[in-house]
Amino acid sequence: MSTVTFNGLGFSVNVKQIAFHIFGWPIHWYGIIIAVGFLLAVAYCSRKSDAYGISQDDLIDLLIAAVPLSIIGARIYYVVFYLDLYRNADSSLNFGKMIRIWDGGLAIYGGIIAAALTLLVFCKIRKIPFLAFADLGSQGMLIGQMVGRWGNFVNVEAYGAETTLPWRMGIYQLVDGNYQYLEVHPTFLYESLWNLLGFLLLSQVVAKRRKFDGEIFLGYIAWYGLGRSWIEGLRADSLYLFSTGIRVSQMLAVVTFVIAAGALVMMLRRSHRPEDMWVNRVAAWRSEEVSAVQMKGSDETTPENKEDEGERTEQALLKSDSKDGFDEHT
Repeated sequence: MSTVTFNGLGFSVNVKQIAFHIFGWPIHWYGIIIAVGFLLAVAYCSRKSDAYGISQDDLIDLLIAAVPLSIIGARIYYVVFYLDLYRNADSSLNFGKMIRIWDGGLAIYGGIIAAALTLLVFCKIRKIPFLAFADLGSQGMLIGQMVGRWGNFVNVEAYGAETTLPWRMGIYQLVDGNYQYLEVHPTFLYESLWNLLGFLLLSQVVAKRRKFDGEIFLGYIAWYGLGRSWIEGLRADSLYLFSTGIRVSQMLAVVTFVIAAGALVMMLRRSHRPEDMWVNRVAAWRSEEVSAVQMKGSDETTPENKEDEGERTEQALLKSDSKDGFDEHT
């Protein structure tokens, strides 16, 4: 158990890393918090999937592949830039230690990159526009990141440099074998609040005025890059580019912000037709299929066929939700 103080605000919090044990195996609060963030993100995306022309089956199928690959990507990113932590005394690499993910060591940018690559391949196979799916997924990412950062709080990690600001966080850090009291920037909180603000902006403002597929995705990349570029500069545990003094995540944040913001401005200056958006294309295909069934039914005037007309229309709607119904138009 650790005590985290907020002297400027007049309170302190006792935090512990382990929530409980199952058959002697410790269940950490960090994992529970990450799982809650993931489930909230999935629930939100499932509820909003129709607004982007994405079926829930496609969403679940993507998650089956993206979740483990994102964890692997987050681990690889961390290991690559902290490679010296995974060497033996003779400088050889300790691969057993590299895969012990339960010992800690994940980098969110590695997870984001892996998730984007997985989505790119998935969309190519399923013949779904990447940017349409990414618009939906970006909002889920912000939810997961917003909640997940509180896992850093219970682990007393991902904090910043020393500060005297009123909301400073007081912690005990192990320095040369002795615990030293420090008052630091609660950078985990900064990023959580930044992601919350970004989620509200993209889901409540941009989503309702979306002009083209990819608008939310580019907004997410630009927003997260902008916030991470200054928050990372406050961090006391940044990953550095090998032996240089360059903070990897800060450099990546600046680059992604510039690229995404530039692309977003360029795309917003163009004219876009609503019917080109994936969700509107899917709606048009569904409408055509239902109309075709209804027209066919109207040509058959027997009472028995008229009784079945409603059932046929319902079946057409169900069929149009399947991927086969979409593929014949793409």
